[in-house]
Amino acid sequence: MRTYPVRVPKSKKLWSLGGACLLAGVLVAGLLYPVASGLGVVSNRAAAAVENVSSELLNGTLPEVTTMTDAAGNPIARLFDQYRYQVGYNDISPDMIRAIISIEDRRFLEHDGVDWRGTIRAALTNSSSGEVQQGASTIDQQYIKNYQLLVLARTEADRQAAIEVTPARKLREVRMALTMEQSLIDQAKRDKGLDDAAAKQEAKKQIVTRYLNVVPFGNNSYGIEAAAQTYFAKPAKELNVAESAMLAGMVQSSSALDPYTNPEAATNRRNTVLDTMIENFPERREELVAAKEAPLGVIPEPRTPTQGCIGADANGFFCDYALQFLAENGISRDSVMRGGYIIRTTLDPQVQRSTIRAVRTQASPDAEGVANVMSTIRPGKQSHDVLSMASSRRYGLNLRAGQTVQPQPFSMVGDGAGSVFKIFTTAAAMEKGLGVASNLPVPGSVAVQGMGNSSTPGCPENAYCVRNAGRYPGSLTVTQALAQSPNTAFVQLLQQTGVKPTVDMAVRLGLRSYTVPGSSGYGEKSMAQYVKDGNFGSFTLGPLPVNGLELSNVGATLASGGMWCPPNPIASISRIKRDAYGNPVMTENDEPALTAIPFDPPKCEQVVEEGLANTLAVAMGQDHLGAGTAAGAAGSAGWTLPMSGKTGTTEAHRSSAFIGFTNQIAGSSYVYNDGPNPTEICSSPLRQCYDGTLFGGMEPARTWFEAVQPVATKFGPVRLPPTDPRYMRGTDSGRIPRVTGQPASAATSRLQAEGFEVNQLDVDSNRPQGTVVFTAPSDSAMPGSVVTIYVSNGRRGDDDNPGPTETTVQVPGVGPVVIQLPG
Repeated sequence: MRTYPVRVPKSKKLWSLGGACLLAGVLVAGLLYPVASGLGVVSNRAAAAVENVSSELLNGTLPEVTTMTDAAGNPIARLFDQYRYQVGYNDISPDMIRAIISIEDRRFLEHDGVDWRGTIRAALTNSSSGEVQQGASTIDQQYIKNYQLLVLARTEADRQAAIEVTPARKLREVRMALTMEQSLIDQAKRDKGLDDAAAKQEAKKQIVTRYLNVVPFGNNSYGIEAAAQTYFAKPAKELNVAESAMLAGMVQSSSALDPYTNPEAATNRRNTVLDTMIENFPERREELVAAKEAPLGVIPEPRTPTQGCIGADANGFFCDYALQFLAENGISRDSVMRGGYIIRTTLDPQVQRSTIRAVRTQASPDAEGVANVMSTIRPGKQSHDVLSMASSRRYGLNLRAGQTVQPQPFSMVGDGAGSVFKIFTTAAAMEKGLGVASNLPVPGSVAVQGMGNSSTPGCPENAYCVRNAGRYPGSLTVTQALAQSPNTAFVQLLQQTGVKPTVDMAVRLGLRSYTVPGSSGYGEKSMAQYVKDGNFGSFTLGPLPVNGLELSNVGATLASGGMWCPPNPIASISRIKRDAYGNPVMTENDEPALTAIPFDPPKCEQVVEEGLANTLAVAMGQDHLGAGTAAGAAGSAGWTLPMSGKTGTTEAHRSSAFIGFTNQIAGSSYVYNDGPNPTEICSSPLRQCYDGTLFGGMEPARTWFEAVQPVATKFGPVRLPPTDPRYMRGTDSGRIPRVTGQPASAATSRLQAEGFEVNQLDVDSNRPQGTVVFTAPSDSAMPGSVVTIYVSNGRRGDDDNPGPTETTVQVPGVGPVVIQLPG
């Protein structure tokens, strides 16, 4: 390995090891101030300091810039406490090494960590003056001081102790410098089998490299690589002699010698460094003299990257989420800021661009008080990787410009996702036995007892009353109901299913924030517990704040066959592997070798049976077709692929959502009030208003289709999963026994034995009077729910005059229903 020696003036070898030891005694006496009696105390304190710090000094780990990249390896954020990139000895300009040794420690290559000649001179001066006036610190000692100040210090007391001007600190530095250098020499002998001279040379290379990597150079740059980039926009290995001299000079005082604020002082100091180099390298005199006449050559302004997620611009929300995810799973923000990691994320640049474009097309970033957030997730049974995360609001600190750093896409915000929550009621009912082919009664209005109070005029006390927003048939299959979204059908289904299992289903499928203590806004009670305790029938209509990312992950769970995984933003975490001299260890492909950083996120969980998830996904596959509430949005985007979706709008139009997923991509768009004065929201364009017109099939659904359409097949073919017959027709616990043709009394007993309540109605039929003609529902229903038996009155006619083929009956709580009569 190459070296760059500094010529040292010839002198007599007076500083032998024995002489050094003798003078060390004089040094101690001088350093210990006039109170010689304190020698034992200070020596013991110094020894303890050496023991505590030496192992960390020998390890030499430095705070470095952590780089966060997208899935393609493109940097999206620089995260650091100190802007520093550690480089190896071979990646530093030879002139930089010559310059720093010339100006800071010209006897660096000779001494053993302490320059005894300079130290004795300083000790005598300090002793005669009664105070510490001279330091005579070597590069070893300066490295130790800077390492303690910039790396080890965690409190203000630590920082003061690292720079205190006392003999005690000086003595500690001396002992640590001697220990460190000898340890590095011993290490080189042991690891490389070198003799004394060669081992010392290896130790010197390590020390000067460490020193240049740790020291500050001003303008928030630490270490030589960051300094070279900050002032000259080039790597440290490309610094010329004039540039090296300027940076070497700045070590004395980076603020006073700032070339931007004090170019004259910086130039004079640079030339002083060049003068020392002329003395040490006389054969380069002409070149070095010419360098003194050159301009400083710094770039027009210092180039230091923006620290943190602010520098990520539109990716800032995702950057914040990635840091939160790491902190929740064992890698603290402080560790990230100091670790020098390469954090490769799951953010797909193509999907991210498409998502950002869609949310901002549908909601202007300048829309006062209204935000549109959307995230997409890649379904899978091993991981749910977050592909994109965006808000219509710009990420930043300028509030007047409508910017925000609030975690909009991944925190509980807004007034709810509306009817999107009907999928939780459906899933819970399916788990109890309901089949998606079953019919649900769709009354125009319902009043359910014991499910919270309602402000609806005329609603009975202790009842929850709701009516539909439009006109619907008297009954719909579960699949049709999901697409057309009648409120009354799902409120009744929630009553039959139970609020507790429905809330638990929402949590299992992905709304994990609902279990966080205090999330309800009512003391320490979680949102889930608050809804369960209140037994609120409104839960199926989604009137509660929601986490948009978790809502997207609900889609990913269903698209993954019922496998829940945390929304994962991290692909890998690593650090560049380095040798003892800080040089990157290279692979066979001439790429830096990486050391993986252990990371253990939460495990995936099978939260519902795969057949249930798949069948529900297919049942949700009609929302973008025909009479589905998202059909218009799908058509305007030119969507032609199969997908599963559900729209949602809160009663007061204060927020609205759309959840959609395929087997390749899941996501949700959520529009809500993000200003201090929430109001209703109007559509086209999105804006706050006092007579809301926003529905989930408008901007939320259009956002989803516009975002996903360009990338829908990026990860493979799009298709719906196979259905499970058990969940199509209902499981045994929800199967309605065949009682057609049986006497009404026998049919009633049989249905009651299976756990159903029975309601009886007469119907015209040529079947024997008193026998069951058909049931509604006919195939499956919720255990404990009402099954209506239609009993023949014998008045339909004979074979020659068969009578009508259909009849209209009044179903209690439903209204008129047209029934096809069997022959």
